[in-house]
Amino acid sequence: MAGGTPTTAQLSFVLLVVDNMARSLTFYEHLGFKFPAEAFAEPHVEAELPGGAMRIFWNVAESVTQFAPDYRPAPHGRVCLGFQFDTPDEVDAMFRKLGSLGYRADRTPWDAPWGQRYAIVYDPDGNVVDLTSPSPPM
Repeated sequence: MAGGTPTTAQLSFVLLVVDNMARSLTFYEHLGFKFPAEAFAEPHVEAELPGGAMRIFWNVAESVTQFAPDYRPAPHGRVCLGFQFDTPDEVDAMFRKLGSLGYRADRTPWDAPWGQRYAIVYDPDGNVVDLTSPSPPM
């Protein structure tokens, strides 16, 4: 629905911002995740959860500051919920809707270099919520 608000958003990923990738991945291996050896030195790692409908991402904090220079870890946690929409217009519409309802915005919508339309808002408890869609074709 171009320019309108979608009726439902699909939870697409959970992002964990970590201080030390190797330490974090080692912990999650204890929970059954499997990672290639080179993942332990990467700034960003992804794993698809069973069923393929959800993914979990790990980003080292230093890599987050590339697109959010003022990022500081929250004292209550570093989890980010990512909701995917079908179109960039839907990301923009949801961003406007949440702002009009008084929810705090972090980043206004932009076309990210990794190929997504992206916006960042906070839930009432201060947790980061990313709104994403595929970027428009160039």
